[in-house]
Amino acid sequence: MFVDQVSVYVKAGDGGNGLVAYRREKYVPLGGPAGGDGGNGGNVVFKVDEGLNTLMDFRYNRHFKAKRGENGMSQNQHGKNANPLIIAVPPGTTVVDEESKEVIADLTTHGQEAVIANGGRGGRGNSRFATPRNPAPEIAENGEPGQERNIKVELKLLADVGLVGFPSVGKSTLLSVVSAAKPKIADYHFTTLAPNLGVVDTADNRSFVMADLPGLIEGAHEGIGLGHQFLRHVERTRVILHVVDMSSFEGRDPYDDFVKINQELEEYDKQLMERPQIIAANKMDMPGAEENLQEFKAKLTDEYPVHSISALTKDGLRDILFEIADTLDKIPKHSNVIEDVDEKVVYRYKKEETPFTITRDSDGAYVLSGTKIEKLFKMTDFAKDEAVQRFSRQIRGMGVDDALRKRGAKDGDTIRIMDFEFEFIE
Repeated sequence: MFVDQVSVYVKAGDGGNGLVAYRREKYVPLGGPAGGDGGNGGNVVFKVDEGLNTLMDFRYNRHFKAKRGENGMSQNQHGKNANPLIIAVPPGTTVVDEESKEVIADLTTHGQEAVIANGGRGGRGNSRFATPRNPAPEIAENGEPGQERNIKVELKLLADVGLVGFPSVGKSTLLSVVSAAKPKIADYHFTTLAPNLGVVDTADNRSFVMADLPGLIEGAHEGIGLGHQFLRHVERTRVILHVVDMSSFEGRDPYDDFVKINQELEEYDKQLMERPQIIAANKMDMPGAEENLQEFKAKLTDEYPVHSISALTKDGLRDILFEIADTLDKIPKHSNVIEDVDEKVVYRYKKEETPFTITRDSDGAYVLSGTKIEKLFKMTDFAKDEAVQRFSRQIRGMGVDDALRKRGAKDGDTIRIMDFEFEFIE
């Protein structure tokens, strides 16, 4: 089964907890703090494997979680960092954050890696908090939570040539006779429900990858029919081979078909019209095809190369394959994927995230939420009084107390963070 789009949940590893410990050595009565830091949590990493050509593995496993770092140990020993969780993906994989719609990674070459979720750093042990005023602190941090996110993984095939055209114009038949690919072929629309790839060898020993893509219909750019599933793969192709049925066997006008398909491509992405396009006038062995071809050429306004072929009898295939190979020789590999950019650091303005928000539950409790305050809460060990006092100072410094008073909080009111409740004290 060919899978080219899937939603996945990823969770990087949490950092290990720091330790509260002290030196216990003979003849050292006041040993001082010796609690080690926790190890860093593992990242979730996608790595390109050219041996894969589908996202099939994600169909049965949509949750990926990296390991957490080891906790700190006594004698200032650092906990072990967790290894990254490496997930193999095929070339042409794009990763998008489902919430922000931000493109996280665009993976195209073998061995290329991208960190999809960052592991949390390890919590600091009590030796990190020693000061002249407090040489033996009873405080250590819990590990930072690892990043978690829902992502959409899309596969855009990395084919040199993409076959486009209405259903049943002969794209699958053409691919089957010019390569070793064996796509399903039948005399009904949408026989091809998933892309098929084939390596084509020309008579002068040049080769390229050709993709037979599902047939287009009007409204495909809006997602009608196989719509976006088809058009996604056209984005990666370097040359578009437009297959047109010149026999008018189904009563359609070849030129109208040609215009409608190009309109769909342009509506989806205007840059697709800048790709080299070669027209394969197919089914020339059928009655009336020659007359239709002459009318087609007379109506054609753009100077596209037109080749008369018959995928069934194999007439004209040698010349059109030479034309495709010559065109590909002039285009750098993946020129449509990698854009030229100035080698300068580009800083993108990112709106500063609010450290906390205050809402009220139906029971009257004040609810504190926000990424920053929740992370701070998770990294605090509430079993230690010093850690609780430090947490109070930190949130007071963030302006939480003043914000609660402005919202009307009074002495004794309930304050809720995640699943925990506290009492507001003036």
